[in-house]
Amino acid sequence: MNIGTWLHTKLHGRKVGTDGSGNIYYVDKRTPAQGRRASRWVAFAGPNEASAVPPEWHAWLHYTVDEPLPDTGRKPWQKPHLANATGTAASYRPAGHDYEGGHRAKATGDYESWTPGS
Repeated sequence: MNIGTWLHTKLHGRKVGTDGSGNIYYVDKRTPAQGRRASRWVAFAGPNEASAVPPEWHAWLHYTVDEPLPDTGRKPWQKPHLANATGTAASYRPAGHDYEGGHRAKATGDYESWTPGS
């Protein structure tokens, strides 16, 4: 959080809650003008990464719901939230990816790779 956001949060923010990753969610404690909604924002625990906001808090941040959804309301088949790992060492790399050795099982069927000039 930069100094401007930190100062704005200290002066005008009211803490609403936190998520499992340690992100802190705020709402503007000032009364908004007629026809407007109070601002909502998040102070990230780590790098500013929008995909680190779990669905329960995403709905609240975007005014889909008035109150944050309970984190305990997940169904047994629902996986816990994971931030997007694209571009990191934790990203998905299928067999045959250069970082996985560059070798994969032979393709089945009638697949034949194209070679220039043939």
